[in-house]
Amino acid sequence: MAYRHFEFIEKHAWALGIATAVMVSIGGLAEITPLYMEANKVQPAEGIKPYDPLRLAGRDIYVREGCYLCHSQMIRALRFETQRYGPFSTASESVYDRPFQWGSKRTGPDLARIGGKYSDAWQRHHLIAPRSMVPESNMPNYPWLAHAAIDGVDLQARMRVLRGLGDPYTDADIDGAPKAVEGKTELDALVAYLQGLGVDNVPRAAAAAASAPAEGGAR
Repeated sequence: MAYRHFEFIEKHAWALGIATAVMVSIGGLAEITPLYMEANKVQPAEGIKPYDPLRLAGRDIYVREGCYLCHSQMIRALRFETQRYGPFSTASESVYDRPFQWGSKRTGPDLARIGGKYSDAWQRHHLIAPRSMVPESNMPNYPWLAHAAIDGVDLQARMRVLRGLGDPYTDADIDGAPKAVEGKTELDALVAYLQGLGVDNVPRAAAAAASAPAEGGAR
């Protein structure tokens, strides 16, 4: 009986196609379902909060301008990475990132802990004219960011969507978004986003461990 079934499938391409699709679907579900369930177990670590309105706008501009194509935000748990960039990245610090900015492509340096490394003025000049600050840079100029205003109403709509996805924004947070970005430019927002990376979104335990003196070091 089983032989006849196999013979039927072998002689009918449409049956083979359906059988292949069913088996691939079952295999795919067997691999994807555990990963999906595990991802939904990730909880924000202590000190991790959703982005405030200005930084949320900056994150969206960062994505829109394709900054993630050259800069990752994923420090690997390797000594040479943590020595250069700081505490390695964890899923709990990116729980409010949609989409998350980990990646592996690095034309420029990793930005996961860039916050506070340079002044606001340096960041502004670097975004407008990168080679004025880093002569060997191949980063494009972004002068228009200094003149583009932020749409507070659109930002409110984004925050409502994110709340629907699980971000704990309150009604007061959403209602106050236009006021929070009033008079701010896209450049202001992007600088605010960059200056918070590794400051506002790094778990406190990891930050404390990174700042602690190494065992056997100078006292």
